[in-house]
Amino acid sequence: LHSLFEFLALKNEVNFWKNLDSHKGLSLRTLWYSLTQDIIILLYLLDNDTSFVILISSFAELGVTIWKILKTMKFRVRQDGKFPFIEYMYKDNKYEDTTAQFDQAAGKYMTWALIPLLLGYAIYSLIYEKHKGWYSFVLETLVGFIYMFGFIQMTPQLYINYKLKSVEHLPWRMMIYKF
Repeated sequence: LHSLFEFLALKNEVNFWKNLDSHKGLSLRTLWYSLTQDIIILLYLLDNDTSFVILISSFAELGVTIWKILKTMKFRVRQDGKFPFIEYMYKDNKYEDTTAQFDQAAGKYMTWALIPLLLGYAIYSLIYEKHKGWYSFVLETLVGFIYMFGFIQMTPQLYINYKLKSVEHLPWRMMIYKF
């Protein structure tokens, strides 16, 4: 049943993003947080010899996240040679005009909240939990943190909704299937 709901959520998410004309009101920075989380969870699943069905689902979610990033952003190599060597710009000018500053502010506040929580959880995990090695410690700590505080990822979107006083642009079907 869980796999069915996950499939329906991915299907509706793809449909939502495929038919999207404007990124106004959507937190595009959250896509980078989602990509990071998807990679960490996939590495954790691979480290723990998880079933093939769960791995397929995780790879599909990672693929959809990468597709959304490629759909919303343009990439180019920096000419000045400074790190990072690749920079990105948003494809939608309406996003830059209306939503980007709210998204940036919310991301900053979210980072301020997440870093102390991550450090506290890492110390707790190091003291009270057993790990196979350092690689497993890092993965298990990050995955535990993602599962425990993953709801904070919604903070930028909630902040944007508050500032724009609108929720008309959200993927409601996908959200219903995921929750």
